[in-house]
Amino acid sequence: MLRNFLIPALLVLFVSPLSAADWTQFRGNAARDGYTADSLPAELSLAWVHHPAHPPQTAWPRDDRMLFDRAFHVVAAGDTVFYGSSADGQIHALDAATGQEKWTFYTDGPVRFAPVVWRDQVYAVSDDGYLYCLSAADGSLIRKWRGGPEDDMVLGNGTLTSRWPARGGPVIVEDTLYYAAGIWQSEKVFLHALDLTTGESVWTNGESGQIEMPQPHGGANANSGISAQGYVVAAGDQLFVPTGRAVPAAFQRTDGAFQYYHLQKNGHTGGTSTMASGPFFYNGGLAFVASDGEKADKLGAGAVAAFPEGLLHADGHTLRALKPVETTEPDRRGQPQTKMTHKELWKAEKIPGGTSLIVAGDTIVSGASDSVATFRLEDREQQWTAQVDGKPYGLAVAAGRLYVSTDQGTIYCFAAASPDETKTVKAEPQETAADELVAKAAEEIIKTTGVTAGYCVDFGCGDGRLALELAKQTDLMIFAVDSDPANVAAARQLINAAGLYGTRVTVHQRDLAATTYPKYFANLIVSGRSVAGEEIAEGQDEIARLQRPYGGMVCLGAPGEMSVKTRGALADAGQWTHQYSNPANTCSSVDTIKGPLSILWFRDVALEMPQRHGRGHAPLFHQGRLFVEGMDALRAVDAYNGRTLWEYALPGVQRAHDADHLMGTAGTGSNFCAAGDSVFVRRDDICVRLDAAIGEVLTRYEAPQSPEGKKGKWGYIACEDGILFGSVVNEDHIVQHSWKPADMSELFTESKMLFAFDVESGEKLWQYDAQESIRNNAIAIGDGQVFLIDRALAPGDRLDQAEKRRGKTDMKPAEHPTGELVILNARSGKIKMKNDKDIFGTVLVFSEANDMLLMSYQPTRFRLPSEVGGRIAVFRASEGYRVWDKPMKYVTRPLVTDRTIYTQGGAWDLLTGETQPFEFKRSYGCGQLAAGKNMLLFRSATLGYLDLSRPEGREDFGGIRPGCWINALPVGGLVLLPDASAGCRCSYQNRAWVAFQGSD
Repeated sequence: MLRNFLIPALLVLFVSPLSAADWTQFRGNAARDGYTADSLPAELSLAWVHHPAHPPQTAWPRDDRMLFDRAFHVVAAGDTVFYGSSADGQIHALDAATGQEKWTFYTDGPVRFAPVVWRDQVYAVSDDGYLYCLSAADGSLIRKWRGGPEDDMVLGNGTLTSRWPARGGPVIVEDTLYYAAGIWQSEKVFLHALDLTTGESVWTNGESGQIEMPQPHGGANANSGISAQGYVVAAGDQLFVPTGRAVPAAFQRTDGAFQYYHLQKNGHTGGTSTMASGPFFYNGGLAFVASDGEKADKLGAGAVAAFPEGLLHADGHTLRALKPVETTEPDRRGQPQTKMTHKELWKAEKIPGGTSLIVAGDTIVSGASDSVATFRLEDREQQWTAQVDGKPYGLAVAAGRLYVSTDQGTIYCFAAASPDETKTVKAEPQETAADELVAKAAEEIIKTTGVTAGYCVDFGCGDGRLALELAKQTDLMIFAVDSDPANVAAARQLINAAGLYGTRVTVHQRDLAATTYPKYFANLIVSGRSVAGEEIAEGQDEIARLQRPYGGMVCLGAPGEMSVKTRGALADAGQWTHQYSNPANTCSSVDTIKGPLSILWFRDVALEMPQRHGRGHAPLFHQGRLFVEGMDALRAVDAYNGRTLWEYALPGVQRAHDADHLMGTAGTGSNFCAAGDSVFVRRDDICVRLDAAIGEVLTRYEAPQSPEGKKGKWGYIACEDGILFGSVVNEDHIVQHSWKPADMSELFTESKMLFAFDVESGEKLWQYDAQESIRNNAIAIGDGQVFLIDRALAPGDRLDQAEKRRGKTDMKPAEHPTGELVILNARSGKIKMKNDKDIFGTVLVFSEANDMLLMSYQPTRFRLPSEVGGRIAVFRASEGYRVWDKPMKYVTRPLVTDRTIYTQGGAWDLLTGETQPFEFKRSYGCGQLAAGKNMLLFRSATLGYLDLSRPEGREDFGGIRPGCWINALPVGGLVLLPDASAGCRCSYQNRAWVAFQGSD
């Protein structure tokens, strides 16, 4: 049985146009289906081209699922075209006939969504968290509404945004407007309905961000519900809210009640592009039944639009017309089963498109990679085509005009009449008269502080001239703030005229005692008003709050009288200088951060990372800098604002980790570490010492020859007290993969010798030749001592033994002979003592504060067969004797903080082995635990953490996932989480580098 549905496009539209020829919402209507009954002329000519001052500054340039702000999408009503800019944070109104600017309105953040027009008013949302209502005639502010609970800003996508950016693009049904604010579930997400006739709230749903639910990865659950990124869709009595990289969530339109969100069912699909038509909504190349959200049909990649008979789908080559139908087919048991699907009506080949698609009356408009074309709907014959500059993501039709918006920021208007001359409207920067005092002040600031890049706050900016001058003379990204609205207006006008507004300088009106700016982010703080001799007295505490730790500078005063303050390290801030925090392998820092966690900054970062299942090198933090190793480079990042400081090229350095073996650094250890003013990275037989501040090479060290007289390949690496430690690996001992087969030939877990260099002189201090072998994980250093286990190789770990052990997880302890605990003097290499009594371990952890050495296994998920587990022993480190030895159940590598051992499995007193009160449960996650003094960090579907100072138990920070070993660090007064999800197709709503702050 096959039953047809009524014409879908006409069932779901809720258009409230000012006239039939208007295009008042994104893609023409509330369903976002791209259909209008108004027609286009068969022949079109270019009427005008509008070139904004800057192209779009997209939030997520790396993510092809997040397309909502790739172009300046327009709406049109009467004789005016409106768009919002993600570059300058303004709402723009253009003359529809000429493209000339009529007016602009400044918001406090990027405007990433097209406005909506209702009657004689324009509504737009901004990353500043507000919905604005403006007069369509002159852009004057009528009213604004805050989408989140308070004014609080973070660094988001490289600029200042609200903690709750309004990224649920507005949609209007009759006299009600719907929009959403908030993209991080754990900080709440708010979906709003607003009565436009009164300006009052109809309802708000602020609970759906924090829903305990299945996450994209199978078997994973977390307290993490919806995010809101993309244009909200209205169809019938439903709202569909795009959730970023995942599928949309559905809500009851009348009261905001949550209906469904099938995140795990659709764990590998989704995106922001969503439309509704008939019984379906469409997202990520799939059709879903609107009533229950179940997957109905696969369309494939491309663009979609409604037309009176159904749906059009263009993939760049083929254009198909589809009609919704209901079929009845027998299931596996032979019972009749009803299914909604599509029937193909026709298809046309060699139709360019796939980027964008709309239908205007009897005309199809299709956007390809760098062109736009129209086709007759009746016979698919091409009528017209034009090349455009960039990818035409945005199409709109109003009053017989076709508007095309590209990813270069260009807006084209095509119309029937052939103009005598195409009008080109281009924003040109204007020269401003130099102010001698301000120019002199800028020069002195630069000379005195040396800060020419990073984030700058002009605190009390006055008329903005100092901010403008610094922008011209440096690479600073400047946020100027003043409490006087007249100063703010003057500064905006000045900087906008210079062509630098939004991309280099943004101006905010704030109380100087409470700017709402994020703490710690400013590399430099100046004051335009102080340059003119005015004292900035009311904001001193606020200035201190904004100043970046580890070197942030404040420079205030008139030329010749400037005072400079430099901020030092944060008290109680932890470092993470080695793979497991330090050469002692404690896997814990001394950082005192406490929960609950909240965002400080997030950004999309273009650094190619290895496959997460390759367990690449842990990020490091030292003296305010975050060091992250990608596939081809080591990068230094400002930990307090996410800005790249330098990059050192290492082509293919993580090639061995770009696989699904789930071994990586879990067996080999890291290839880099930080100490003093340096970063050390080893490769092949060489270790280079880099200046941590600028990334330049200071020294090169060459590994000693192997015991056989061959060139030695450097393995283990650590640095402590001016001594650089390394090992020469055993290249013949190739271990098996822990999950999927992969090339394991460069993943060396065992070493033949240990050696040491003096960092400054480069002199080799000593070497220790193993009697048997040294596992890299069984080396710990601290308090002037080196601890290692010299032990026979575990033959069952070898790749050539993998087939013999198929189906077996662990070796029996007797299959791997015990070894010898050796303690060396760190500077001389002299043997201090040995202990050969039942030395069973594969991991060593040293606690200098307690003079204790822990020996254990590493019985994690996906491990070598020799990681038997079930036992921990602790030695008096200074004397080498065993203090206690107990059977214990644990499934992660033990970490030590203060005098407590923590694992997934239990907690014990380091000194006595006594069990400590500790309850730890997590959802899916195969990574290692990392700790500060008060907090454990781990993957539990999303980012999980356990605040040891509070009784809340496990808490989740949703919408994002850590990697498969260590990449969440409690350091520098923050929690740092660079993205380590490479290769993961799971639809976590955001993919970003993130810094979290704790509770003050």
